[in-house]
Amino acid sequence: MLTVPDTAYRSQANEKWLKAQGRVSRIHRRKPKGRPMPEHVRRGNATKSKVRARVEHVFAHQKAKMGLFIRTIGIARAEAKITLANLAFNMHRLIFHETRAAEG
Repeated sequence: MLTVPDTAYRSQANEKWLKAQGRVSRIHRRKPKGRPMPEHVRRGNATKSKVRARVEHVFAHQKAKMGLFIRTIGIARAEAKITLANLAFNMHRLIFHETRAAEG
């Protein structure tokens, strides 16, 4: 099994693992040392950051406000706990949006 280091930037190990999984890389590129970051790389990183920010805010809410902490035995139980947390989060968002719409 190929393990991937936990990093926010590209590496050969990350790219190899993603390719083996049949996934598209959405990992940020680093700025070259001693040179300015190319414009196309900066734009690409900004696009990826928009997606990452949306996802990270959901995780932060689930961890802080909902007290989500996965400590289970087995992947199936962990997936069930995450699924229930996502369901509760989506219900919370639905109620939030319905009350905002009702207020006008």
